[in-house]
Amino acid sequence: MKRRLFRLPLFAALASFAALPAAAAPEVVTDIPPVQSLAARIMQGVGEPTSILPPGVTPHGYSMRPSEAARLQAADIVFWVGEGLTPWLEDAVESLAADAVSVELMEAPGVALLAFGEDGHGDHDDDHGRKEEHAHEDDDHKDEHGHKDEHAHKDEDDRMDEHGHEHHGDMDPHIWLDPANGKAMLAEMAARLAEIDPANADAYKANAAAGAAELDALAARVEAVVAPVRGKAFFTAHDAYRYFEHRFEIESAGSVALSDAAPPGPARLDRIRSEMREHGALCVFIEPQLDPKLARTAAEGSGARVAVLDPLGADLEPGPGLYPALIEGLAQSLADCLGGAQ
Repeated sequence: MKRRLFRLPLFAALASFAALPAAAAPEVVTDIPPVQSLAARIMQGVGEPTSILPPGVTPHGYSMRPSEAARLQAADIVFWVGEGLTPWLEDAVESLAADAVSVELMEAPGVALLAFGEDGHGDHDDDHGRKEEHAHEDDDHKDEHGHKDEHAHKDEDDRMDEHGHEHHGDMDPHIWLDPANGKAMLAEMAARLAEIDPANADAYKANAAAGAAELDALAARVEAVVAPVRGKAFFTAHDAYRYFEHRFEIESAGSVALSDAAPPGPARLDRIRSEMREHGALCVFIEPQLDPKLARTAAEGSGARVAVLDPLGADLEPGPGLYPALIEGLAQSLADCLGGAQ
């Protein structure tokens, strides 16, 4: 008796093949929520990146929980601002994510860096009294992907450590607070993701282009919001906003602390009080990530109102919408306080 051979019809075989799951998206890990938001914009329709730092914590000093360390260990690519913002993260990336691609966004092509000045505010020479930008736009030392050649000549201010990493010790790490830098970060993320995930390269490219257009529109909206309150004196909790100030020509008169890792002592608080009175400060801005007591203490007797600026989006929902909401929130907080304190 002959055995009958049963074969799947061709259409059934094709349907079975089509039902197979698509290749998994890369495991993308970021340092802070604004960077996660930009990465999420690039990965829309492909996957979802995660952030190591939870909302509401300061990035300069943080101890990872086991779940966050495991997330880093599973990463295919890590997008982080750089050690100037999260000095504790460099060793963690090297030890836990040694096989992952590590991308320090302060080194991304097109990101314009601003230097810290004395006492948290620089002596600058351009039209707005601010530090000249140092954009990574020199094409002489980029590979075919537009990335810097690690063997390129470094000038006196760009030093390399023993691991071959570029240091920006005098440069402000709060690069994401300028939407123009946000566009450069989008482009770098798209390029790096396309390298490790070429199957989705077109999606990353399209998302980067759409995201860049959105950030241009965002900058135009912010410009309209802050224009009426330019020239009005205010102080911030710490020196974190020079990128926003530089882009939108609205400059603080000073900061209570030089950084969120260096709380002011009594002598500095006394000096800040005097400066607030001297400048006729209308507002002092506290932050969700920092103890507000010092800023409130500095504002006592100055007549300045106390309001909130949030550089990290502590109360915002993670995802693609966090970054534009964060930038617009800064503008609106400034406009509301400075406009209402006349």
